[in-house]
Amino acid sequence: MLGEQISELKGQITGSRVLDAKGPSIEASESASGNVRGTPINESRTFTAKPVSTGVLRGAGQGVMMGGDSEMATFTGEGVGRITATRTNWRGVFFYRTASTGKLSFLNNAVGVFEVEVDSEGNFTEKVWEWK
Repeated sequence: MLGEQISELKGQITGSRVLDAKGPSIEASESASGNVRGTPINESRTFTAKPVSTGVLRGAGQGVMMGGDSEMATFTGEGVGRITATRTNWRGVFFYRTASTGKLSFLNNAVGVFEVEVDSEGNFTEKVWEWK
């Protein structure tokens, strides 16, 4: 069951590289900022994507968010991306971990369901909801 919204972020793909030309497999580095239940955060993350069929990608990655009073949380994620003429729409799941005892403490062992839209310039918006 979906719970309340965890976060809303905006970001940019900051770099990419080809890991395997035969696959192909592409790695993207991303930077994002926004809020997690009202707490301003910044994120750095890296994801790898591979095509699974025409216009469909499978992705997996990991990241670190920092916010609050020097709090930090990490996450891993997996998703499916669908490529259109003007954007790529991703849907998937994040698994969070943190040792925080502050505003981000609720993320420890939380699972989030995400929607991400990436435009042709590499700008993206992301929304995450708790999966209970």
